[in-house]
Amino acid sequence: MSAHSPDLRDLRDLRDLRDLRDLLRRRVTCHTLHLPLLSAPRAAGALLRPSVTTPGIATRSQPNEVAVLACISSAILHGVEGRPVAVEVHVAENSLPGFCIVGLPDAAVRESRDRVRAALLSSGFSWPQKRVTVNLAPSGIKKGGVSLDLPTAVGVLVATGQLSRERVENKSFVGELGLDGALRPVPGIVPLAGVLCDRHVVVPSSCSAEAALVAGSKVRAATNLSALVGALRTGRGWDKVTREPQRDSAPEPDLADLRGQPAGRRALEVAAAGGHHLLLVGPPGSGKTMLATRLVGILPPLGRAEALEVMQVWSAAGARLPGGGLPERPPFRAPHHGATEVALVGGGTAWLRPGEASLSHCGVLFLDELGEFPAPVLDTLRQPLEEGVVHVSRARASADLPARFLLVGAMNPCPCGEGSVRGACRCSERDRARYTRRLSGPLLDRFDLAVSLSRPEVDDLVAATPGESSAQVADRVRFARLEACARGVRCNAELLASALDETSPLTPDAAALLERRLRSGSLSARGFHRVRRVARTIGDLDRCGPLVGTRQVAEALSLREARSALLVGRSS
Repeated sequence: MSAHSPDLRDLRDLRDLRDLRDLLRRRVTCHTLHLPLLSAPRAAGALLRPSVTTPGIATRSQPNEVAVLACISSAILHGVEGRPVAVEVHVAENSLPGFCIVGLPDAAVRESRDRVRAALLSSGFSWPQKRVTVNLAPSGIKKGGVSLDLPTAVGVLVATGQLSRERVENKSFVGELGLDGALRPVPGIVPLAGVLCDRHVVVPSSCSAEAALVAGSKVRAATNLSALVGALRTGRGWDKVTREPQRDSAPEPDLADLRGQPAGRRALEVAAAGGHHLLLVGPPGSGKTMLATRLVGILPPLGRAEALEVMQVWSAAGARLPGGGLPERPPFRAPHHGATEVALVGGGTAWLRPGEASLSHCGVLFLDELGEFPAPVLDTLRQPLEEGVVHVSRARASADLPARFLLVGAMNPCPCGEGSVRGACRCSERDRARYTRRLSGPLLDRFDLAVSLSRPEVDDLVAATPGESSAQVADRVRFARLEACARGVRCNAELLASALDETSPLTPDAAALLERRLRSGSLSARGFHRVRRVARTIGDLDRCGPLVGTRQVAEALSLREARSALLVGRSS
């Protein structure tokens, strides 16, 4: 008998069952789920049986262990993308009861052992009094979330013979289990179903409509575990999967409600037509928020590819689009100025969650009270504004989160808000400089349009004639977007600098005007190209042809005047 094997006489002297359990734990490397109370002779026999020999009978040092292995297809969420995972379940016949999960599981996955066991027992199935090992392959990737509850339960049923292996072939399983066996929705069902759409995908009924947007007719749905197993055995009884129609909630506010503000209206139209970032500066009550909230109403509707991208991001974030179904309108996000860096651009530790920049993908990100945001938080937007994507890197994982949005900022000219009214400002020069300094020069340079607004005139407020409606402006915006599509881009803001000479040729007078601004130092190299793109958009709205003239360039420069005023206030 080996040095590590206890003597039978020593075991007979054990009087305390706790000592015996401690001794058995040292022999078992796996986590023990429920250790039955065995008598000392039975426990000793189970422990020593491999080493006992009987004269005249040929025995092996280890008995033939009958092991059953089941492999179930599933997926986990990583950023806004799904990654396929194979859930392998091993049940050892001649071993002590236990349950362990390997393959870099997080806390939510490790806790699934209790949810799976309770769900199986509540649904009328038996739990094996044997050693169960679950491996999540590939083992080198960290697994998180609750989407692996359902495939683990199905794997246990297959490995224990309660469900035929042929019934789960060519099927994937995604879902969370309740203790009563109910199937609950999981975040990211759209990207999870999308990565598994090469086979039938079994999901909870509550999120089957979203899964059907990417997996189509291959989606199978059930409300609880017992109904799911019954449908697998018979091939019938699946819940009906209905595709939600495209619909939006409340109608968007109309530009006709806005009184006055011709400069703000024009800037909003140019921003929508060319996809240009817009900064609105004005005192309280000047209509900054009213303008920003009406921007979505004049933007073109989303195409199907864009709508699926938006749906994928929102699903990965665990959010639900207003109205449900595949969206038609571009999303609109307006985070509070107390938002952190992670809340704005996304990230996290265990779960790389999309932030507000990604939730506004293909839509509008409105930062009201821009001067109240911390400067480090605002500077995190500089790279997404240029590349349209957020690169999140952590020690153990990295992800790319889509973030192609139209940024609209609104701020007061000073902390008291009356800086644009002569003699009304109560702020010191130091306070004004500190307030405007929160917008760094590189971030301010990324705003194509920056306009100053004043409070509307009394005659405009009391006038009974409404302003131009959103539908009228949207027609001109749609024409400008079609002109941009003919150049090979979604909007003029995406035109490459190297292609501006071909797509936006300047007249000699317009080129001379830009050259004077460059030599004076009021335009940077980035600003030079941005002015040319804005001038191209103005030309498309005016339908002036391929050449960009002096009038278009002069208007594009005038739509940046508020930026110069902020820089002057900062240096004073």
